[in-house]
Amino acid sequence: METPVLEVEDLSISFTQYAHGAGRRELPVIKGLDLTIQPGEISAVVGSSGSGKSLLAHALLGLLPYNASCTGTIRYRGQPLTEKRSEQLRGKEIVLVPQSVNFLDPLMQVGPQLARGRKNRKEKIRAVLARYGLGRETEDLYPFELSGGMARRVLISSAVLEKPSLVIADEPTPGLDGPSAKRILGHFRELADEGAAVLFITHDLELALTAADRVAVFYAGVTVEECPAAGFGCQAHHPYTAALWRAMPGNGFTPIPGSQPYPGQEGKGCPFAPRCDRRTEGCTGAIPIRREGRNYIRCVREGVVP
Repeated sequence: METPVLEVEDLSISFTQYAHGAGRRELPVIKGLDLTIQPGEISAVVGSSGSGKSLLAHALLGLLPYNASCTGTIRYRGQPLTEKRSEQLRGKEIVLVPQSVNFLDPLMQVGPQLARGRKNRKEKIRAVLARYGLGRETEDLYPFELSGGMARRVLISSAVLEKPSLVIADEPTPGLDGPSAKRILGHFRELADEGAAVLFITHDLELALTAADRVAVFYAGVTVEECPAAGFGCQAHHPYTAALWRAMPGNGFTPIPGSQPYPGQEGKGCPFAPRCDRRTEGCTGAIPIRREGRNYIRCVREGVVP
């Protein structure tokens, strides 16, 4: 098997918070996060807001704030991804397609933004814009003159100018209708088919399953399961993963009672236990990880969760 483009093992991120006087505390946000992506693969990271999805992107890019503490292992192409190495690779081999189109400079035309001050890039810029269905006239437009779908494609164009090995797409389709969102994901599929690894961060499980090869499910800063997207609803699942499946419109649209705990408010054991209708006393203790190749589930229960 090829060396994975990205390996994340037991990643934990906490923030130092200061109270009145000299008081301070450590607020854990991500705890024991695991993820692996091979070349040519789209891996979707799925979870509700506050589960730690975007923090993962910031950690990979070396963009965590000063009061963040990060432990665990991140490897890029088999080598540790240190903060210095992240800075060297950021925008070249490792690129971000951000959630907000506000990342585009509102006072600069598209062409100069893509050029980034470098000369002799006009043909390269025109080629990448054409790849995403944008004509030469797009170079002369300001961001406010772009439709939502065009702005998304400009962001992708900016990211792939350097032929990256790892594309981090952080909620890249908000506000787009279904067909437009699927077209954007089709562009990521093209990048993966050319050998790039794509990390697709989203809260939309239905959308993730249309494009991803694998799905990692986050809950309260923990990876509870990682498995293939194919046959997602027909295999052994963590109860939270099964609940997400049942909450999809085509699978009963059954809501999950309760809410995800805020960082620092989780109890011991499985963070989903208070909402789980299959919880046992064992859920409050150490939670085993069952692995089978690249697939794993973090749960005390054996077998299939219907």
